[in-house]
Amino acid sequence: MSETTHNLPEFSVSELSFALKRTVEQAFDRVRVRGEISGFKRAASGHLYLMLKDADACLDAVVWKGTAMRLGIKPEDGMEVVCLGKLTTYPGRSKYQMIIEQMELAGEGALLKLIEDRRKRLAAEGLFDAGRKRPLPTLPTVIGVVTSPTGAVIRDILHRLADRFPRHVLVWPVLVQGEGAAQQVTAAIQGFNRIEPGGPIPRPDLLIVARGGGSLEDLMAFNEESVVRAAASSEIPLISAVGHETDTTLIDFASDWRAPTPTAAAERAVPVRAELSVRLADLGARLAGAMQRGLDDHAKQVKSLGRALGDPSQLIGAASQRLDDRAERLRLALPRFLAERSGQVNSLGARLLSPREMVQGACHKLEILLRRLVTVEAKDRAERERRLDRASAHLRPQPILLKVEECGRRTADLGRRLERIGSEVTVRAEADLVRVGKLLDSYSYERVLERGFVLVRDKSGAPVTEAAALKPGEKISLRFADGERSATTDGEAQKRKPAKTPAEQGTLI
Repeated sequence: MSETTHNLPEFSVSELSFALKRTVEQAFDRVRVRGEISGFKRAASGHLYLMLKDADACLDAVVWKGTAMRLGIKPEDGMEVVCLGKLTTYPGRSKYQMIIEQMELAGEGALLKLIEDRRKRLAAEGLFDAGRKRPLPTLPTVIGVVTSPTGAVIRDILHRLADRFPRHVLVWPVLVQGEGAAQQVTAAIQGFNRIEPGGPIPRPDLLIVARGGGSLEDLMAFNEESVVRAAASSEIPLISAVGHETDTTLIDFASDWRAPTPTAAAERAVPVRAELSVRLADLGARLAGAMQRGLDDHAKQVKSLGRALGDPSQLIGAASQRLDDRAERLRLALPRFLAERSGQVNSLGARLLSPREMVQGACHKLEILLRRLVTVEAKDRAERERRLDRASAHLRPQPILLKVEECGRRTADLGRRLERIGSEVTVRAEADLVRVGKLLDSYSYERVLERGFVLVRDKSGAPVTEAAALKPGEKISLRFADGERSATTDGEAQKRKPAKTPAEQGTLI
Protein backbone atom coordinates (compact mmCIF):
# COMPACT_ATOMS: atom_id res chain seq x y z
CA MET A 1 0.00 0.00 0.00
CA SER A 2 1.40 3.39 -0.99
CA GLU A 3 1.85 5.99 1.74
CA THR A 4 -0.52 8.96 1.76
CA THR A 5 1.30 12.27 1.36
CA HIS A 6 0.14 15.56 2.97
CA ASN A 7 1.39 19.07 2.60
CA LEU A 8 0.72 19.89 6.33
CA PRO A 9 3.75 19.92 8.66
CA GLU A 10 3.86 17.31 11.39
CA PHE A 11 4.37 18.41 15.05
CA SER A 12 5.04 16.48 18.16
CA VAL A 13 2.87 17.19 21.17
CA SER A 14 5.67 19.09 22.89
CA GLU A 15 6.48 21.14 19.80
CA LEU A 16 2.86 22.15 19.36
CA SER A 17 2.47 22.97 23.08
CA PHE A 18 5.55 25.21 23.16
CA ALA A 19 4.51 26.88 19.90
CA LEU A 20 1.16 27.76 21.44
CA LYS A 21 2.97 28.96 24.60
CA ARG A 22 5.17 31.36 22.57
CA THR A 23 2.21 32.62 20.57
CA VAL A 24 0.09 33.33 23.65
CA GLU A 25 2.93 34.99 25.57
CA GLN A 26 3.85 37.23 22.59
CA ALA A 27 0.25 38.27 21.95
CA PHE A 28 -0.72 38.80 25.65
CA ASP A 29 2.58 39.68 27.37
CA ARG A 30 0.97 42.65 29.18
CA VAL A 31 -2.72 42.45 30.06
CA ARG A 32 -5.02 43.95 32.69
CA VAL A 33 -7.86 41.69 33.80
CA ARG A 34 -10.78 42.41 36.11
CA GLY A 35 -12.65 39.61 37.88
CA GLU A 36 -13.73 37.98 41.11
CA ILE A 37 -11.34 35.73 43.03
CA SER A 38 -12.46 32.13 43.45
CA GLY A 39 -10.73 28.97 44.70
CA PHE A 40 -7.88 30.87 46.34
CA LYS A 41 -5.18 28.78 48.03
CA ARG A 42 -1.60 29.27 49.20
CA ALA A 43 0.82 26.44 48.41
CA ALA A 44 3.51 25.27 50.81
CA SER A 45 6.09 26.75 48.44
CA GLY A 46 4.63 30.23 48.96
CA HIS A 47 3.00 30.53 45.50
CA LEU A 48 -0.64 31.66 45.26
CA TYR A 49 -3.15 29.89 43.03
CA LEU A 50 -6.58 31.34 42.24
CA MET A 51 -9.22 31.74 39.55
CA LEU A 52 -10.56 35.01 38.12
CA LYS A 53 -14.15 34.75 36.98
CA ASP A 54 -17.09 36.80 35.83
CA ALA A 55 -20.60 35.86 34.79
CA ASP A 56 -19.56 34.02 31.58
CA ALA A 57 -15.96 32.77 31.90
CA CYS A 58 -13.12 31.97 34.25
CA LEU A 59 -9.33 32.29 34.05
CA ASP A 60 -6.75 30.39 36.10
CA ALA A 61 -4.04 32.57 37.63
CA VAL A 62 -0.87 32.16 39.66
CA VAL A 63 1.18 34.57 41.76
CA TRP A 64 4.78 33.52 42.27
CA LYS A 65 6.24 33.63 45.79
CA GLY A 66 8.40 36.69 45.19
CA THR A 67 5.47 38.67 43.78
CA ALA A 68 3.10 37.47 46.53
CA MET A 69 5.32 39.08 49.17
CA ARG A 70 4.98 42.48 47.42
CA LEU A 71 1.22 42.50 46.88
CA GLY A 72 -0.54 45.45 48.50
CA ILE A 73 -3.60 43.41 49.47
CA LYS A 74 -4.32 39.92 50.76
CA PRO A 75 -6.39 37.96 48.20
CA GLU A 76 -9.61 36.40 49.49
CA ASP A 77 -12.44 34.46 47.85
CA GLY A 78 -15.21 36.78 46.60
CA MET A 79 -12.90 39.81 46.31
CA GLU A 80 -13.23 41.75 43.04
CA VAL A 81 -9.77 42.78 41.82
CA VAL A 82 -7.93 44.17 38.83
CA CYS A 83 -4.80 42.17 38.01
CA LEU A 84 -1.83 43.15 35.83
CA GLY A 85 0.35 40.47 34.28
CA LYS A 86 0.75 38.22 31.24
CA LEU A 87 -0.87 35.14 29.80
CA THR A 88 0.95 31.88 29.34
CA THR A 89 0.17 28.22 28.89
CA TYR A 90 0.86 25.21 31.03
CA PRO A 91 1.77 22.38 28.61
CA GLY A 92 1.53 19.73 31.31
CA ARG A 93 -2.27 20.18 31.42
CA SER A 94 -3.04 21.81 28.07
CA LYS A 95 -4.44 24.95 29.74
CA TYR A 96 -3.66 28.59 29.76
CA GLN A 97 -3.31 30.81 32.81
CA MET A 98 -2.36 34.31 33.87
CA ILE A 99 0.81 35.13 35.78
CA ILE A 100 -0.14 38.04 38.05
CA GLU A 101 2.44 40.73 38.78
CA GLN A 102 0.22 43.36 40.43
CA MET A 103 -3.19 43.24 42.09
CA GLU A 104 -5.52 45.95 43.35
CA LEU A 105 -9.13 46.12 44.42
CA ALA A 106 -11.62 46.90 41.69
CA GLY A 107 -12.88 50.32 42.78
CA GLU A 108 -13.47 52.08 46.08
CA GLY A 109 -16.76 50.31 46.72
CA ALA A 110 -15.07 46.93 46.87
CA LEU A 111 -12.39 48.31 49.18
CA LEU A 112 -15.02 49.74 51.52
CA LYS A 113 -16.84 46.42 51.53
CA LEU A 114 -13.60 44.66 52.44
CA ILE A 115 -13.00 47.08 55.30
CA GLU A 116 -16.58 46.76 56.55
CA ASP A 117 -16.48 42.96 56.47
CA ARG A 118 -13.21 43.00 58.38
CA ARG A 119 -14.61 45.46 60.93
CA LYS A 120 -17.63 43.24 61.61
CA ARG A 121 -15.45 40.15 61.99
CA LEU A 122 -13.05 41.83 64.43
CA ALA A 123 -15.93 43.42 66.35
CA ALA A 124 -17.49 39.99 66.77
CA GLU A 125 -14.24 38.87 68.44
CA GLY A 126 -14.58 41.70 70.98
CA LEU A 127 -11.56 43.73 69.87
CA PHE A 128 -13.59 46.96 69.80
CA ASP A 129 -15.43 46.52 73.13
CA ALA A 130 -15.51 49.60 75.34
CA GLY A 131 -14.49 47.51 78.34
CA ARG A 132 -11.08 46.88 76.78
CA LYS A 133 -10.22 50.58 76.55
CA ARG A 134 -7.90 51.94 79.25
CA PRO A 135 -7.80 55.48 80.66
CA LEU A 136 -5.01 57.71 79.38
CA PRO A 137 -2.38 58.96 81.87
CA THR A 138 -2.88 62.56 83.01
CA LEU A 139 0.76 63.54 82.57
CA PRO A 140 2.89 60.87 80.85
CA THR A 141 6.63 61.00 81.43
CA VAL A 142 7.57 59.35 78.12
CA ILE A 143 5.46 59.39 74.92
CA GLY A 144 6.09 56.94 72.08
CA VAL A 145 5.16 58.08 68.56
CA VAL A 146 4.73 55.69 65.60
CA THR A 147 4.85 57.68 62.37
CA SER A 148 7.00 58.65 59.40
CA PRO A 149 10.15 60.53 60.50
CA THR A 150 10.14 62.77 57.39
CA GLY A 151 6.53 63.98 57.28
CA ALA A 152 4.93 67.04 58.80
CA VAL A 153 3.05 64.91 61.34
CA ILE A 154 6.00 64.39 63.70
CA ARG A 155 6.89 68.10 63.56
CA ASP A 156 3.30 69.08 64.42
CA ILE A 157 3.23 66.67 67.36
CA LEU A 158 6.60 67.81 68.75
CA HIS A 159 5.71 71.49 68.32
CA ARG A 160 2.36 71.05 70.06
CA LEU A 161 3.92 69.11 72.96
CA ALA A 162 6.57 71.83 73.40
CA ASP A 163 3.87 74.52 73.55
CA ARG A 164 1.68 72.72 76.09
CA PHE A 165 3.96 70.63 78.32
CA PRO A 166 7.37 69.39 77.03
CA ARG A 167 7.78 65.65 77.49
CA HIS A 168 10.37 63.03 76.57
CA VAL A 169 9.39 61.66 73.12
CA LEU A 170 10.53 58.37 71.51
CA VAL A 171 9.90 58.14 67.74
CA TRP A 172 9.68 54.76 66.00
CA PRO A 173 10.07 55.54 62.28
CA VAL A 174 7.80 53.52 59.96
CA LEU A 175 6.28 53.61 56.51
CA VAL A 176 2.72 54.94 56.68
CA GLN A 177 1.53 53.72 53.26
CA GLY A 178 2.41 51.28 50.56
CA GLU A 179 4.04 47.89 50.68
CA GLY A 180 5.33 46.83 54.10
CA ALA A 181 3.67 49.71 55.97
CA ALA A 182 1.30 47.50 57.94
CA GLN A 183 4.10 45.17 59.02
CA GLN A 184 6.25 48.08 60.22
CA VAL A 185 3.42 49.71 62.20
CA THR A 186 2.60 46.37 63.83
CA ALA A 187 6.25 45.80 64.73
CA ALA A 188 6.52 49.32 66.19
CA ILE A 189 3.51 48.91 68.51
CA GLN A 190 4.72 45.51 69.67
CA GLY A 191 8.29 46.80 70.05
CA PHE A 192 7.24 49.63 72.37
CA ASN A 193 5.30 47.12 74.51
CA ARG A 194 8.37 44.84 74.78
CA ILE A 195 10.52 47.56 76.38
CA GLU A 196 11.14 46.59 80.00
CA PRO A 197 10.55 49.23 82.70
CA GLY A 198 13.77 50.52 84.24
CA GLY A 199 15.92 49.52 81.25
CA PRO A 200 18.37 51.67 79.28
CA ILE A 201 15.53 52.80 77.00
CA PRO A 202 12.61 54.30 78.96
CA ARG A 203 9.28 52.56 78.50
CA PRO A 204 6.57 54.92 77.15
CA ASP A 205 3.56 55.72 79.29
CA LEU A 206 1.48 56.58 76.17
CA LEU A 207 1.60 55.67 72.45
CA ILE A 208 0.49 57.83 69.51
CA VAL A 209 0.03 56.20 66.07
CA ALA A 210 -0.26 59.04 63.54
CA ARG A 211 -0.16 59.96 59.86
CA GLY A 212 -1.58 62.76 57.71
CA GLY A 213 -4.60 62.62 55.45
CA GLY A 214 -4.81 60.68 52.23
CA SER A 215 -7.01 58.58 50.02
CA LEU A 216 -8.64 55.36 51.11
CA GLU A 217 -5.86 53.37 49.47
CA ASP A 218 -3.20 55.48 51.21
CA LEU A 219 -4.73 54.76 54.63
CA MET A 220 -5.23 51.06 53.91
CA ALA A 221 -2.22 50.04 56.03
CA PHE A 222 -4.11 51.13 59.17
CA ASN A 223 -7.05 48.89 58.19
CA GLU A 224 -4.91 45.75 58.13
CA GLU A 225 -5.82 43.07 60.63
CA SER A 226 -2.29 42.80 62.08
CA VAL A 227 -2.25 46.53 62.94
CA VAL A 228 -5.69 46.39 64.53
CA ARG A 229 -4.79 43.36 66.65
CA ALA A 230 -1.52 44.95 67.77
CA ALA A 231 -3.36 48.11 68.86
CA ALA A 232 -6.04 46.11 70.71
CA SER A 233 -3.46 43.98 72.59
CA SER A 234 -1.17 46.91 73.49
CA GLU A 235 -0.52 47.10 77.24
CA ILE A 236 0.39 50.80 76.87
CA PRO A 237 -2.58 53.17 76.35
CA LEU A 238 -2.75 54.13 72.66
CA ILE A 239 -4.09 57.17 70.77
CA SER A 240 -4.84 56.79 67.05
CA ALA A 241 -4.45 59.93 64.92
CA VAL A 242 -4.70 58.71 61.32
CA GLY A 243 -5.89 61.05 58.55
CA HIS A 244 -8.10 64.06 58.89
CA GLU A 245 -11.23 64.41 61.02
CA THR A 246 -13.47 62.78 58.41
CA ASP A 247 -11.17 59.78 57.87
CA THR A 248 -11.91 56.61 59.81
CA THR A 249 -9.71 53.51 59.92
CA LEU A 250 -10.06 50.26 61.83
CA ILE A 251 -7.24 51.18 64.23
CA ASP A 252 -9.52 53.98 65.51
CA PHE A 253 -11.95 51.35 66.83
CA ALA A 254 -9.21 49.35 68.59
CA SER A 255 -7.33 52.30 70.13
CA ASP A 256 -8.05 53.65 73.60
CA TRP A 257 -8.80 57.15 72.24
CA ARG A 258 -9.26 58.47 68.70
CA ALA A 259 -7.87 61.89 67.81
CA PRO A 260 -9.27 63.65 64.72
CA THR A 261 -5.78 64.95 63.80
CA PRO A 262 -2.19 64.38 64.98
CA THR A 263 -2.22 67.83 66.59
CA ALA A 264 -5.33 66.90 68.57
CA ALA A 265 -3.53 63.73 69.72
CA ALA A 266 -0.69 65.84 71.16
CA GLU A 267 -3.22 68.12 72.88
CA ARG A 268 -4.95 65.10 74.43
CA ALA A 269 -1.66 63.55 75.52
CA VAL A 270 -0.54 66.38 77.84
CA PRO A 271 -2.27 69.30 79.59
CA VAL A 272 -1.27 72.97 79.25
CA ARG A 273 1.39 73.69 81.82
CA ALA A 274 0.14 77.21 82.54
CA GLU A 275 -3.43 76.01 83.00
CA LEU A 276 -2.21 73.17 85.20
CA SER A 277 -0.20 75.62 87.33
CA VAL A 278 -3.22 77.88 87.73
CA ARG A 279 -5.40 74.92 88.62
CA LEU A 280 -2.86 73.64 91.16
CA ALA A 281 -2.59 77.13 92.70
CA ASP A 282 -6.37 77.34 92.91
CA LEU A 283 -6.61 73.89 94.48
CA GLY A 284 -3.82 74.80 96.92
CA ALA A 285 -5.63 77.97 97.96
CA ARG A 286 -8.89 76.06 98.37
CA LEU A 287 -7.11 73.40 100.42
CA ALA A 288 -5.46 76.02 102.66
CA GLY A 289 -8.80 77.80 103.16
CA ALA A 290 -10.56 74.53 103.96
CA MET A 291 -7.87 73.59 106.48
CA GLN A 292 -8.06 77.02 108.15
CA ARG A 293 -11.83 76.84 108.37
CA GLY A 294 -11.55 73.36 109.85
CA LEU A 295 -9.06 74.54 112.47
CA ASP A 296 -11.30 77.50 113.37
CA ASP A 297 -14.29 75.19 113.76
CA HIS A 298 -12.33 72.83 116.00
CA ALA A 299 -11.07 75.75 118.10
CA LYS A 300 -14.65 76.90 118.65
CA GLN A 301 -15.70 73.40 119.65
CA VAL A 302 -12.81 73.16 122.13
CA LYS A 303 -13.75 76.49 123.71
CA SER A 304 -17.42 75.48 123.97
CA LEU A 305 -16.50 72.18 125.60
CA GLY A 306 -14.14 74.01 127.95
CA ARG A 307 -16.92 76.25 129.19
CA ALA A 308 -19.11 73.23 129.85
CA LEU A 309 -16.37 71.44 131.80
CA GLY A 310 -15.59 74.28 134.20
CA ASP A 311 -12.32 75.56 135.68
CA PRO A 312 -9.83 72.65 136.06
CA SER A 313 -8.17 74.30 139.09
CA GLN A 314 -11.49 74.46 140.92
CA LEU A 315 -12.24 70.85 140.04
CA ILE A 316 -8.83 69.74 141.33
CA GLY A 317 -9.24 71.80 144.54
CA ALA A 318 -12.62 70.27 145.33
CA ALA A 319 -11.29 66.77 144.67
CA SER A 320 -8.26 67.43 146.92
CA GLN A 321 -10.53 68.61 149.75
CA ARG A 322 -12.69 65.47 149.46
CA LEU A 323 -9.54 63.35 149.54
CA ASP A 324 -8.31 65.05 152.75
CA ASP A 325 -11.71 64.53 154.37
CA ARG A 326 -11.76 60.84 153.46
CA ALA A 327 -8.20 60.38 154.78
CA GLU A 328 -9.07 61.98 158.15
CA ARG A 329 -12.17 59.83 158.54
CA LEU A 330 -10.15 56.73 157.71
CA ARG A 331 -7.51 57.63 160.28
CA LEU A 332 -10.15 57.95 162.99
CA ALA A 333 -12.19 54.90 161.93
CA LEU A 334 -9.29 52.41 161.87
CA PRO A 335 -8.61 52.28 165.66
CA ARG A 336 -12.33 52.01 166.36
CA PHE A 337 -12.65 49.16 163.92
CA LEU A 338 -9.70 47.30 165.43
CA ALA A 339 -11.15 47.76 168.95
CA GLU A 340 -14.49 46.30 167.87
CA ARG A 341 -12.83 43.29 166.26
CA SER A 342 -10.66 42.72 169.34
CA GLY A 343 -13.76 42.65 171.57
CA GLN A 344 -15.41 40.08 169.31
CA VAL A 345 -12.30 37.87 169.43
CA ASN A 346 -12.17 38.03 173.25
CA SER A 347 -15.89 37.14 173.49
CA LEU A 348 -15.49 34.13 171.22
CA GLY A 349 -12.32 33.06 173.06
CA ALA A 350 -14.16 33.00 176.42
CA ARG A 351 -16.62 30.45 175.08
CA LEU A 352 -13.92 28.12 173.74
CA LEU A 353 -12.45 25.20 175.86
CA SER A 354 -8.75 25.04 176.42
CA PRO A 355 -6.81 22.33 174.53
CA ARG A 356 -5.97 20.54 177.81
CA GLU A 357 -9.66 20.24 178.74
CA MET A 358 -10.51 19.01 175.23
CA VAL A 359 -7.79 16.29 175.42
CA GLN A 360 -8.95 15.17 178.90
CA GLY A 361 -12.55 14.89 177.70
CA ALA A 362 -11.48 12.79 174.71
CA CYS A 363 -9.42 10.47 176.92
CA HIS A 364 -12.37 9.92 179.25
CA LYS A 365 -14.62 8.97 176.32
CA LEU A 366 -11.94 6.58 175.04
CA GLU A 367 -11.73 4.77 178.43
CA ILE A 368 -15.51 4.27 178.48
CA LEU A 369 -15.43 2.79 174.99
CA LEU A 370 -12.55 0.42 175.95
CA ARG A 371 -14.46 -0.91 178.97
CA ARG A 372 -17.50 -1.58 176.80
CA LEU A 373 -15.34 -3.42 174.25
CA VAL A 374 -13.81 -5.70 176.93
CA THR A 375 -17.26 -6.57 178.27
CA VAL A 376 -18.54 -7.48 174.80
CA GLU A 377 -15.50 -9.67 174.08
CA ALA A 378 -15.96 -11.58 177.35
CA LYS A 379 -19.60 -12.28 176.58
CA ASP A 380 -18.69 -13.54 173.07
CA ARG A 381 -15.99 -15.86 174.44
CA ALA A 382 -18.37 -17.42 176.97
CA GLU A 383 -21.01 -17.98 174.28
CA ARG A 384 -18.50 -19.75 172.00
CA GLU A 385 -17.40 -22.05 174.80
CA ARG A 386 -21.02 -23.05 175.58
CA ARG A 387 -21.64 -23.89 171.93
CA LEU A 388 -18.43 -26.01 171.78
CA ASP A 389 -19.45 -28.00 174.82
CA ARG A 390 -22.87 -28.80 173.35
CA ALA A 391 -21.26 -29.98 170.09
CA SER A 392 -18.74 -32.25 171.90
CA ALA A 393 -21.55 -34.03 173.77
CA HIS A 394 -22.92 -35.41 170.50
CA LEU A 395 -19.60 -36.98 169.26
CA ARG A 396 -19.10 -40.81 169.72
CA PRO A 397 -15.65 -42.18 170.58
CA GLN A 398 -14.06 -44.43 167.89
CA PRO A 399 -11.21 -46.87 168.18
CA ILE A 400 -7.79 -45.35 167.56
CA LEU A 401 -6.65 -48.26 165.29
CA LEU A 402 -9.49 -47.73 162.86
CA LYS A 403 -8.54 -44.08 162.55
CA VAL A 404 -4.87 -44.97 161.93
CA GLU A 405 -5.71 -47.48 159.14
CA GLU A 406 -8.06 -45.07 157.50
CA CYS A 407 -5.43 -42.35 157.61
CA GLY A 408 -2.86 -44.76 156.06
CA ARG A 409 -5.14 -45.61 153.18
CA ARG A 410 -5.91 -41.96 152.53
CA THR A 411 -2.19 -41.11 152.68
CA ALA A 412 -1.31 -43.83 150.12
CA ASP A 413 -4.11 -42.69 147.82
CA LEU A 414 -3.00 -39.06 148.10
CA GLY A 415 0.63 -40.12 147.38
CA ARG A 416 -0.39 -41.86 144.14
CA ARG A 417 -2.50 -38.89 143.08
CA LEU A 418 0.34 -36.52 143.90
CA GLU A 419 2.82 -38.59 141.88
CA ARG A 420 0.48 -38.63 138.86
CA ILE A 421 -0.24 -34.91 139.10
CA GLY A 422 3.50 -34.17 139.52
CA SER A 423 4.29 -36.13 136.33
CA GLU A 424 1.63 -34.27 134.35
CA VAL A 425 2.78 -30.91 135.67
CA THR A 426 6.38 -31.76 134.78
CA VAL A 427 5.43 -32.68 131.18
CA ARG A 428 3.42 -29.49 130.72
CA ALA A 429 6.21 -27.43 132.27
CA GLU A 430 8.78 -28.97 129.90
CA ALA A 431 6.55 -28.20 126.85
CA ASP A 432 6.01 -24.61 128.07
CA LEU A 433 9.75 -24.26 128.67
CA VAL A 434 10.56 -25.43 125.12
CA ARG A 435 7.94 -23.04 123.63
CA VAL A 436 9.17 -20.09 125.68
CA GLY A 437 12.76 -20.93 124.79
CA LYS A 438 11.96 -20.84 121.08
CA LEU A 439 10.08 -17.55 121.49
CA LEU A 440 12.97 -16.09 123.50
CA ASP A 441 15.44 -17.24 120.86
CA SER A 442 13.37 -15.53 118.13
CA TYR A 443 13.34 -12.32 120.21
CA SER A 444 17.08 -12.45 120.80
CA TYR A 445 19.12 -9.58 119.35
CA GLU A 446 21.50 -12.19 117.87
CA ARG A 447 18.81 -13.17 115.38
CA VAL A 448 18.55 -9.44 114.46
CA LEU A 449 22.33 -9.29 113.92
CA GLU A 450 22.07 -12.26 111.52
CA ARG A 451 19.73 -10.11 109.36
CA GLY A 452 22.46 -7.45 108.81
CA PHE A 453 22.01 -5.16 111.82
CA VAL A 454 24.84 -4.03 114.16
CA LEU A 455 24.77 -3.56 117.96
CA VAL A 456 26.69 -0.42 119.03
CA ARG A 457 28.11 -0.25 122.59
CA ASP A 458 29.98 2.61 124.24
CA LYS A 459 33.23 2.24 126.15
CA SER A 460 31.33 1.11 129.27
CA GLY A 461 29.55 -1.64 127.32
CA ALA A 462 26.14 -0.01 127.42
CA PRO A 463 24.09 -0.14 124.17
CA VAL A 464 23.91 3.15 122.22
CA THR A 465 20.40 3.92 120.91
CA GLU A 466 20.79 7.57 119.84
CA ALA A 467 23.40 9.21 117.60
CA ALA A 468 23.36 12.34 119.79
CA ALA A 469 24.81 10.30 122.69
CA LEU A 470 28.14 9.87 120.86
CA LYS A 471 30.86 12.49 120.78
CA PRO A 472 33.58 12.84 118.10
CA GLY A 473 36.57 10.64 118.87
CA GLU A 474 34.72 8.38 121.33
CA LYS A 475 35.61 4.65 121.38
CA ILE A 476 32.77 2.30 120.52
CA SER A 477 32.39 -1.41 119.80
CA LEU A 478 30.38 -2.87 116.92
CA ARG A 479 28.85 -6.32 117.51
CA PHE A 480 28.14 -8.26 114.27
CA ALA A 481 26.60 -11.70 113.89
CA ASP A 482 30.03 -13.38 113.55
CA GLY A 483 32.13 -11.22 115.89
CA GLU A 484 32.92 -7.85 117.38
CA ARG A 485 35.06 -4.92 116.12
CA SER A 486 36.22 -1.66 117.71
CA ALA A 487 35.66 1.76 116.11
CA THR A 488 36.04 5.49 116.80
CA THR A 489 33.47 8.17 115.94
CA ASP A 490 34.80 10.88 113.59
CA GLY A 491 31.91 13.41 113.27
CA GLU A 492 29.14 15.12 115.15
CA ALA A 493 26.09 12.93 115.58
CA GLN A 494 23.12 13.93 113.50
CA LYS A 495 19.81 13.97 115.28
CA ARG A 496 17.15 12.18 113.38
CA LYS A 497 13.60 11.39 114.17
CA PRO A 498 12.95 7.65 114.45
CA ALA A 499 11.24 6.18 111.47
CA LYS A 500 7.67 5.14 111.97
CA THR A 501 7.13 1.39 112.21
CA PRO A 502 4.49 0.25 109.65
CA ALA A 503 1.32 -1.11 111.14
CA GLU A 504 1.94 -4.58 109.70
CA GLN A 505 5.59 -4.83 110.88
CA GLY A 506 6.44 -6.16 114.32
CA THR A 507 8.95 -4.64 116.74
CA LEU A 508 12.00 -6.19 118.42
CA ILE A 509 10.76 -5.43 121.94
